[in-house]
Amino acid sequence: MGRQTFFVEIILPVPIPQTFTYRVPNELNDYVERGKRVVVTFGKSKTYTGVIESIHENPPKTYKSKYIEAVLDETPVVLDHQFKLWDWMAHYYMCAIGEVMNAALPAGLKLDAEQRLLKHPDFNNDFGVLTDKEYLVVEALSVQDKISIQDVKDILGIKTVQPIIRDLIKKGAIIVEDELRAKYKPKIQKYIRLPQELKHEDVLNQVLDELQKSSKNVKQLQLFMAYLHLSEQGKLENVTKRALLDFSESSVSPLNTLLKKELLLEVEEAQNRIQAYSDEQVDFKALSDSQQTALAEIKSGIQSGKPVLLHGVTSSGKTEVYVELINDTIAKGKQVLFMIPEIALTTQLIQRLQRYFGDKVGVFHSRFGQNERVEVWKRTMTDVHDKFDILVGARSSLFLPFRDLGLIIVDEEHESSFKQFDPAPRYHGRDTAVMLSHLHDCPIVLGSATPSIESYWQAESGKYALVKMNQRFGSVKMPEILCADLKKEQREKTMQSHFSSFLLKSLEETVANKEQAILFQNRRGYTPMWVCEDCGWVPQCTRCDVSLTYHKLAHLLNCHYCGYAIHPPQKCGSCNGTRLQMKGFGTEKIEDELKVLYPNLRIARMDWDTTRSKHAYQNIIESFSNRELDVLIGTQMVSKGLDFDHVSLVGILNADQMLNFPDFRSFERAYQLMSQVAGRAGRKHKRGKVIVQTYQPDHWIIQQVMNHDYDTMYQQEVFERKNYSYPPFFRLIQFTVKHKNKDIARACADHLAESLKNTFKNRVLGPQDPIVARINNYYLKQIILKVERDLSASKLREIIGEMVVKVKEVKDFKSARIVIDVDPA
Repeated sequence: MGRQTFFVEIILPVPIPQTFTYRVPNELNDYVERGKRVVVTFGKSKTYTGVIESIHENPPKTYKSKYIEAVLDETPVVLDHQFKLWDWMAHYYMCAIGEVMNAALPAGLKLDAEQRLLKHPDFNNDFGVLTDKEYLVVEALSVQDKISIQDVKDILGIKTVQPIIRDLIKKGAIIVEDELRAKYKPKIQKYIRLPQELKHEDVLNQVLDELQKSSKNVKQLQLFMAYLHLSEQGKLENVTKRALLDFSESSVSPLNTLLKKELLLEVEEAQNRIQAYSDEQVDFKALSDSQQTALAEIKSGIQSGKPVLLHGVTSSGKTEVYVELINDTIAKGKQVLFMIPEIALTTQLIQRLQRYFGDKVGVFHSRFGQNERVEVWKRTMTDVHDKFDILVGARSSLFLPFRDLGLIIVDEEHESSFKQFDPAPRYHGRDTAVMLSHLHDCPIVLGSATPSIESYWQAESGKYALVKMNQRFGSVKMPEILCADLKKEQREKTMQSHFSSFLLKSLEETVANKEQAILFQNRRGYTPMWVCEDCGWVPQCTRCDVSLTYHKLAHLLNCHYCGYAIHPPQKCGSCNGTRLQMKGFGTEKIEDELKVLYPNLRIARMDWDTTRSKHAYQNIIESFSNRELDVLIGTQMVSKGLDFDHVSLVGILNADQMLNFPDFRSFERAYQLMSQVAGRAGRKHKRGKVIVQTYQPDHWIIQQVMNHDYDTMYQQEVFERKNYSYPPFFRLIQFTVKHKNKDIARACADHLAESLKNTFKNRVLGPQDPIVARINNYYLKQIILKVERDLSASKLREIIGEMVVKVKEVKDFKSARIVIDVDPA
């Protein structure tokens, strides 16, 4: 009987909405399996890592299939339920399944085709045609057969080397090849061990006698004795090579001699990068009556088969309720996914969970290196004893390969950070988590002190079970929220810089009482713009339609959209005047001016600029928790679920900035942000105080924040959105047309909008310019489509897909990009 010929459908990380058929070489027939990674060529020369989606015996009818080149895994790295989630995401969020795969797999599980440069075999060494820099590259290739792009950068001492490489290719001096390499590398530790036969005392004594006979062996004997001391006569096998050399104060030469004589052995072992929890675990805290009630109601909601929305005010003790649910779940041998919106929250949450559950807790987020992410991935998938039972992570943790998921918790479910903006898939972590719970047939609990309008509407409609926790733990009162009227303060000339006298007086009282304060300003940088006082000129980004923000520490004007930066100008770029003034303020300026007013205060800042390094969040949060700081200044990072015992004052420096943002969710977001940051005050010992600086103290949203009145805010927002056909009553789909030519972008958007209006009539808004109409030299046009919630997602995808294809068939629009964002945040 002849061998069977198999074909496989491969998901590749490309933005094309299909799988690709490849042929399996006969020698690999026994190795292919759904969920394994394979290496394939794509197009003329590209090499990719793909994932086997299915295996069949049907050759493609319209083209000759290529062979897969290698199977990378012994066992699948993607499980069946993950394929189902990927497929749902590709359909619902209208993107290619390859884009979903690219987001889902850690970078370390994808091979990388790295360009290598080789000297052209026909180059005649005519160095006279080369520039000095080109000569240095070719000279390097006479020493090494191949060099990388990074090698060229190092040799020339410059960052942009592509033009030089391009000219060398044109001159026939070099050629380029792609070298495939694995990104994930296990962490290897080298151990020194005693051979098994030397563990017998008489044999070991003979070796010692031999080493003592010659004076040439003194250093070997010294190192050998040091090893016996460290390893307790060879009983311990965890003596590292580095530890032995340090302890013996020896060079590597006598060690190599002992290894050569086989008196010691060197062993390499793969190590776990994830540090084990070494502190003692503690008993669970006793729940209060309100927590017990909430726990019972959550379990009742879970029994009904519905997602549960836990609406608990700040400091009501939601985390302790979560802990009880987690304990019940892992006691059944199942896994828990605990999702949070920001990496900043992981520090405190992980510490709390590890005190209860020890090494059962794992973390997965973007600040981990790619090797650490792969190890978490593997320990989530494994069936052995060292698997993680509880995974804490941001939205990307949805993609982990859970074998037996028993509970999903989405904390701070209202946060816009759960939404992925770029690149595709532009998914919402909370909504995708609800689908993940359905695929695993496991309960999901969504928690927040200020639920999103959409989630609360689902609960009011009976689709979610609603559980409320209206009291703070320990009967601590909700913080007192007061307004500082900036119009009055400015009229009476009592402002100092950007601080009202009311806020400064309260800050002085707080510090005098040895308590802490948080100051919130939702804009990073020093000042949002420089302005010429003579003509009004403002330095602009050359690539985006936005002004540049000044950052004092770097002494640069930066674009927060594309990264463009310049040194601050000495004179006006329009009238050459020298009267340039800084307008507005960000967190950096607040920190700077507060230090001038109060030089003895211990002040720190927490924003994107100060938390770029891996452990920056943790260091700042621990310093503040340990009372090494008096004041913490921050953006919305400080508003999200952080728990500090001694914060008695919170200052919101510019409430109007949030209220005046042009978005249908701006009032909801303003309420949530102000309420959340206010909730950091007075959480443990006594009632806290919150001061809101505003020019609009009578604004209805500020009044609801002061009264802690979520229900009135919700009712007003729902009334408005129902009248104007916005979520939760309608779904939104946003189309963004991008092109470097402004006229082509406008024409393409007009064409697409006309096609949409022919089918969807007055449900289509636009095209119009977004708030920033040009980013990174691409002109943008936006179209909004409103559709009823009960409209079939698959039918909608089909209609929109056909329209986009027809638009792209127009010759002038082929180079335009059309970005589709379902449920934009």
